[in-house]
Amino acid sequence: MSENLNYKHLHYFWVVATEGSIAKAAEKLFITPQTISGQLSMLEERIGQPLFDRVGRRLRLTETGRLVLRYSDEIFELGKELSDVLRGAPLVGTSEFIISAASALPKTIVYKIIEPALKLSKEVSLICKEGPVESILAELAIHEVDMVLTDTPLSSNLSVRAYNHYLGQSGLTFFASRKVKEQLSGEFPQCLHQAPILLPTKQYAVRQLFDKWSNDNGIFPIIRGQYDDSALMKSFGHAGFGVFFMPTIIEEEVCDSFKVEVVGRLNDVKQKFYAISAERKVTHPAVAAVCNSARDIIFK
Repeated sequence: MSENLNYKHLHYFWVVATEGSIAKAAEKLFITPQTISGQLSMLEERIGQPLFDRVGRRLRLTETGRLVLRYSDEIFELGKELSDVLRGAPLVGTSEFIISAASALPKTIVYKIIEPALKLSKEVSLICKEGPVESILAELAIHEVDMVLTDTPLSSNLSVRAYNHYLGQSGLTFFASRKVKEQLSGEFPQCLHQAPILLPTKQYAVRQLFDKWSNDNGIFPIIRGQYDDSALMKSFGHAGFGVFFMPTIIEEEVCDSFKVEVVGRLNDVKQKFYAISAERKVTHPAVAAVCNSARDIIFK
């Protein structure tokens, strides 16, 4: 691969990718489709990998194509900003920071972890997404997000080139509505035996740790619900469907927001938190701000 890219070829690729077809790009650029096809072939030859898969008459971006498109978006957005500034427009603009968080992570903790990135001197435009662990790691693999937040570290079994950045950990607090709490018998944690409980689904590390603790201690609650989304689980807990747990570091917020009471605290099981990024050594300023604040303040 040559060190220097031809930016005219890159621009043709960018227009094709954003317009969705060579024909539409040709109309927009006022050149023939044959010219664009030739320029794309030259760009692919220089890169050494295909940028599109041809599916019938449609073009679908390859993994390399998606990566090139993301950089192209930034390159040509900066070009537009430069043109505006040279015409006398004020220098304003934002830098996108795209985070995908595991759905089971409490939203309060996700907010606390992300907030420092928004206080950087350079303005940051946050795009925050969420989903199941495997789905959000797939987004990281194709460079659609800058960082993934999860309680499950990246496993070597997954073919994703990324790195775990440990943020910290917290014990668990168990909550219930007043009605459910009054129906529990015995001291904590024995009162959880045969009690109705709401749990995260088994894809999350904290659920696996809780199941092991439960088996080791002979405490077997009755599972009334399993949830991918922590907010939904808390809502069902508030409605009186069962006991649920959250990290102890947000105990007060959970009690205040969902009008539930503390059943007990469990320090034998810790929920760990990780930021996963494509960088082994963090250089992205927003990712660095997130990691440093989480370690020094939130989980200190």
